[in-house]
Amino acid sequence: MTYRLIRLESCTSTNDVARVLARDGAPEGTIIVSAEQTAGRGTKGRSWFSVGGKGLYLTVILRPPAANLTRLPLMAGLAARDAVERSHGLSPKLFWPNDLVWNGKKLAGVLCENAFTGEALDYALVGVGINVNHEESGFPDEIRGLAISLRMATGKAADPESLLRSFRWTLEEWYGAFIDEGSARIVPAFERQSAFSRGEWITAETGKGLLRGTYHGLGPGGELLLACPDGIRRLTSAEVLRVLNS
Repeated sequence: MTYRLIRLESCTSTNDVARVLARDGAPEGTIIVSAEQTAGRGTKGRSWFSVGGKGLYLTVILRPPAANLTRLPLMAGLAARDAVERSHGLSPKLFWPNDLVWNGKKLAGVLCENAFTGEALDYALVGVGINVNHEESGFPDEIRGLAISLRMATGKAADPESLLRSFRWTLEEWYGAFIDEGSARIVPAFERQSAFSRGEWITAETGKGLLRGTYHGLGPGGELLLACPDGIRRLTSAEVLRVLNS
């Protein structure tokens, strides 16, 4: 994949900019990187704290086959995780379906958004936000104690440019696996790096209420398998608002 890098000083959200470019025909591999986001977004309408010069905020335009889209957030999470490990020697865990965590605190998040014409996929946007050089005191009160940065985790200043270069390499690898092999590598690899251990009690908050059970791994489409008293429940990321450790 050939990358085209677009750098911005500020924008509402790199996904917003990417959407406009994708509609105008921007090729697969276009990456928008912004020093800050004034309205950064996470999943389920949540905000993503995107203060200027402290994080890596980017979106990649992809045009994959529509059949594999449920595994796209897993692929992006693996690419982000491996980029952190390759560039800074830190090995975060993957918190299904879209977060990277270190010692139980959120280090990074992934936001995938797709656009269709009928059943045909026009494009997919993979947004990634990684906390790079934040100090604990720099996070807002509501997420202080819940979030962590590379600087906080390693005890030294982190290099966002090295992280970006590594992400381009790891995305190339995992997107290639996503296209060529479907779930053959993506799902097992995500499970190996999961923040949950099989048999661990977790709670899934859905639009219909709370479901508590033990983690039973992932299904072939990347869905969460939860062993509940009435049997195995297969939960997609679309129906789960959040997952909580029980």
